[in-house]
Order: sequence, then structure tokens, then C-alpha cells
Amino acid sequence: MKLLATNNSAIEQAVNLLNQGLLVAFPTETVYGLGADASNPKAVARIFTAKSRPANHPLIVHIADSACLSDWAEEIPDAALKLAERFWPGPLAIILNKKSHVPLAVTGGQQTVGLRVPNHPVALQLLREFGGGIAAPSANRFCRISPTQAQHVAEELGDAVDLILDGGACQIGVESTIVDLSAATPRLLRHGQITALQIQEALQTELIIPDSLKHPQSEEIRAPGMMAVHYAPQTTTLLCPAERLQNVIDRLIAENKKIGVMTYQSVITETGKIKVLRMPEAVDTYAQYMYASLRELDHQQFDMIVVEQPPATEAWRAINDRLNKATVAYL
Repeated sequence: MKLLATNNSAIEQAVNLLNQGLLVAFPTETVYGLGADASNPKAVARIFTAKSRPANHPLIVHIADSACLSDWAEEIPDAALKLAERFWPGPLAIILNKKSHVPLAVTGGQQTVGLRVPNHPVALQLLREFGGGIAAPSANRFCRISPTQAQHVAEELGDAVDLILDGGACQIGVESTIVDLSAATPRLLRHGQITALQIQEALQTELIIPDSLKHPQSEEIRAPGMMAVHYAPQTTTLLCPAERLQNVIDRLIAENKKIGVMTYQSVITETGKIKVLRMPEAVDTYAQYMYASLRELDHQQFDMIVVEQPPATEAWRAINDRLNKATVAYL
């Protein structure tokens, strides 16, 4: 595994490795992706091996621009063109009915494919010079904390990845919104920075938000991030409302637990058994640092991590979605 600062030479090396069917981790505006040639089933299989990811979990194919949609999708509805014009490059993946040549290894055995144009200069240069689609889930072990820095990828995957392009810290920090346009009515499959309301405004139509977002095991895994448990630290992590936070901390300390606390607004005093990370109060900044903060606490071998629940508003929906999947309910 090589970790390279990104320049033209590093991009050229990455393209050569992708053409050989090998794995390249690269930055996007959301999280770092673990990329392989999406047209090469053997290369795609390496992603699943490196992540220990079940084969029935579909991957998102990253493309250079919306003109590439026709390379992967059987039909391109007007809704897809509207969303692409409004939000691409950006943190939105669109699911469409796939062309017959798209490997089932990419789609988790389904007849649909997820497509996205990332909004990161390194990712876009890589895609343009590679000249094809790059299948890329987050560059971490399956169900663990997503990486937002190149070093996170190196720590987690090591030699399972052949090259890591270092493009700095990701600016958004949570995975893309996913919208399914493979049927007549659009369906939201994953929350992200782009909200359901923004999508509805762009399409001028109602967006179905299925029960699978609330009960992920009630339907098949149609898109990445639909597991009930995901994005999780190895340390048991508790999500706790602000009004219960101090009581829960006091109870854990009384049980002689060493804990890490990720707060939003509450003021918690550090002691020998309590480490506190105060998170930003602005939603976009909180999202940018969330995974790195969870990873920092996870590395310190606490008995438990306690996370203060952020506001239950639409603006915070993607963050709460990730925290709900990364944690257990408060006691």
C-alpha cells in the first residue's frame, strides 16, 4: 500500500493500477472511496474482499459527468437529468435500471445501478483520466466508521488497498444522499446533505421515503448504508438525549467505566475517567468532523463512548441517521 500526495504522477499511477484490476482509495467530498474498475467483475470482487462486505450489497459507480449516464443506465428519465443538472457534481447518487453489460457484482445482483458524479477535484481528475466508471464504497471495513482522511484508510485497510490518493480531509463528511429513480415514483433510500425537500423541489413531485429507512431489515438492501447497524465504532457507543446525558455519565462513572463523550451543547467536566470532545454546533461543520471524532474516541480504548443526540430537525437528519446506526439507544 502506498499513500501519495495527489499530483499528476500519482493520478497516472492510480489509473494504471485501476486498469490492472487493482484497488485505489481516493477522496470525494463525502468520504474516501475504495475504487475499482466498475466494468471488471474480478476487480470489483477485490472491493468486497478488502471490506469483508457481503456480495449482495450494491456499490455506487462514480462517473466523470452526466454525459456518462448513458454508458451505465438503460433509460435516463427526465427526473435523473433534472437532479443531475441541479446537484452534480455533488453528494447525490441516483439509482437507475442498468444496462445489460453492467456487472451484477457491482449491483449486488440487482437490475439497477447507483451512479454519482463526485464534487472533488482529485476524484474528477481520476475519473476523467481513467475514462470509465469507478465502483467505490467507503474505504473502510464493512459497517465500521467511514474514513474522511487518507490516514483513516491506511489505518483500516492497510495492504488490502494498492494505492491511496491523499486529497486532504473530506469537506462534507457524510455519505451521499441516494434517490431511486428506477420506478415511476422517486424513492429516497439514504439521507445525506442534500435533503428530501431539496429533491422534491427540484423534481416538483412527492418523494417516497420508505419504511426501510426506519426499519432497514424489512426490505432488501437496495442501496449502501441501509443496514440497521453501520458506521459503527468498535467501542460500544451510546446515543443519549441532552436531558439524560449527565445522569447517564454519572451512572457509568459509578460503575467504574472509562468513557469518551461527544457533546453538542452540554457542558461536561473532564476527569481522569472522562474525555470530552466538544462538537461544532453548525450542522455542516459537525458532519465534517463527526466520523473523525468517533474514530479518535474509538482509538482510546474507552469502556464506552457516549454521544449527545443532536437536534431532531430536517437539517440534522443525515447526521442522526448515521449516529442512530453507529450507536445503541440510551439506557
